[in-house]
Amino acid sequence: MNKAESWLENTLQYRFQNAELFQQALTHRSASNRNNERLEFLGDAVLDFVVSEVVFLAHPEAPEGDLSKLRASLVKDESLAELALELGLGEYLILGSGERKTGGHRRESILADALEAIFGAVFLDTGFDTAREVINRVYADRYQNLPDVSDLRDPKTRLQEWLQARKHALPEYELVKVTGQDHEQRFSVTCTVVEESAVTDGRSTTRRKAEQEAARKMIELLTGGVA
Repeated sequence: MNKAESWLENTLQYRFQNAELFQQALTHRSASNRNNERLEFLGDAVLDFVVSEVVFLAHPEAPEGDLSKLRASLVKDESLAELALELGLGEYLILGSGERKTGGHRRESILADALEAIFGAVFLDTGFDTAREVINRVYADRYQNLPDVSDLRDPKTRLQEWLQARKHALPEYELVKVTGQDHEQRFSVTCTVVEESAVTDGRSTTRRKAEQEAARKMIELLTGGVA
């Protein structure tokens, strides 16, 4: 048994019958034409169904919109990448030399896709029931700490609603700086609320995420984290 297989058995309590499926699930397109993109496509669908079932049963009175928000909070790339990092998946990814040199084993999209590919590979290897067991094992802590639906509105929306309720003008977002190479850019933005003479900043890998971070900081600044 190689290191990756030992890691899988120790962390996800699973051993592949077809080891080639696991190898493919770990392989990024930069390393081989036989990569994990198709498995990621399949794993994404299996994951959506499994998580949908869990939130549906856990919230019997919740309307469709709230269930969709809960599911999205669990299956978005950011959440998947956090899980992959917690599991230590990045160490076992098979990347091309360029991706290795630029830290691909820590990149959110690569980690998220690889974890979904593993779910897809498990589905092909031993079927849906086992894939559901593996997914629910990975998500166990997240299920125990599901957020309130009211907290799932994105920060920009919550800030806008807070300001509108007080007859304030909408916040102003300004792109301040973009740094880094094309494949690994960092965006810096500011959020200004004129009536409150308040300015916050946000930094992230996309402008949208940076604006959300600046809005989150603004909400905390204006409300003390109670909004």
